[in-house]
Amino acid sequence: MSSIRPWRDIVRRQSRQIMVGSVPVGGDAPISVQTMTNTPTEDVGATIDQIRRCEDAGADIIRVSCPTPESTANFDQIARAAKVPIVADIHFHYKRALEAADKGAACLRINPGNIGSSERVAEVVRAAKANGCAIRIGVNAGSLERDLLEKYGEPCPEALVESALDHIKLLQDHDFHEFKVAVKASDVFLAVSAYMGLAEAVDCPLHLGITEAGGLIGGTVKSSIGIGNLLWAGIGDTIRVSLSAEPEQEVRVGFEILKSLGLRTRGVRIVSCPSCSRQGFDVIRTVEALEKRLEHIKTPMSLSVLGCVVNGPGEARETDIGITGGGAGKHMVYLSGVTDHHVQSETMIEHIVSLVEAKAAEIEAGMSDAGMAEAAE
Repeated sequence: MSSIRPWRDIVRRQSRQIMVGSVPVGGDAPISVQTMTNTPTEDVGATIDQIRRCEDAGADIIRVSCPTPESTANFDQIARAAKVPIVADIHFHYKRALEAADKGAACLRINPGNIGSSERVAEVVRAAKANGCAIRIGVNAGSLERDLLEKYGEPCPEALVESALDHIKLLQDHDFHEFKVAVKASDVFLAVSAYMGLAEAVDCPLHLGITEAGGLIGGTVKSSIGIGNLLWAGIGDTIRVSLSAEPEQEVRVGFEILKSLGLRTRGVRIVSCPSCSRQGFDVIRTVEALEKRLEHIKTPMSLSVLGCVVNGPGEARETDIGITGGGAGKHMVYLSGVTDHHVQSETMIEHIVSLVEAKAAEIEAGMSDAGMAEAAE
């Protein structure tokens, strides 16, 4: 049956599915959101605290760096404490991969190009097989092999894809197939083109990212363009937004990208105007306050915050809860698209928060009842 809104349809590329711990990646699984801790992994307490914040933000998978023997010495404590699968990020020192696999890593992120000889790669594969680890091949424009740089003259899409295919063959030659692949670059054009080429060449899950994207605003823009472009084309099975910002911010941006494309729904989707002199209340400060106050809501729902009646009623009719600015500090509240009551400026934020919390509880109760009814049948 055809969609009633075909202009919203995204047809996902069909990939093989692998498991990263308890999280399926690829196939028809939801696109997962990843981030990476920036604490010294040797500091177990600080790393676990940051993992908790990322979990609260909604992270499905979290990666930690493992550059030293000390970083893997207590990796098992971190893996046990986490509620989500933990990926060990390995560069150069293949023994760190062996140690992390033995201590509970759900996945090993390696760049076979800098991990060493094929014999060392074989050891990593054996450790992954023995411990049920997946592997993520991480090709990066900044660390391409010398022979490919000599062949192509510079990092280019063909070089990234060829590197990925070479590394894939290394794993397949060892009869290892539980892998996903990334071909990242800080250049949006380069990354998108490389991912598109790789998507046509292989059937494994793809891990999307624009590496070294920048700070919170600049990096969000670059990542949204690059990752969003690929997801819109149906390419991508798991994403990591790389920002010079706290990792929980990466998670929030990742979910916002997916929410904008209708690929994941988590938390409150806010529709708000940029504000102008017609506004009946301070829209910018109100939205800032509501975003912070509603971070704890995980239930998918929509909220419109519009400063006046030009577009306000139309937008409010399309959301679960809406508010439009009125005169004399008195504003209209919409529930399920219908005008319901007024609220004064001084109590507006607290009132909207209570309405959202009540609506979330109502939705969760309905989902629970539906689940019980289905089980009874």
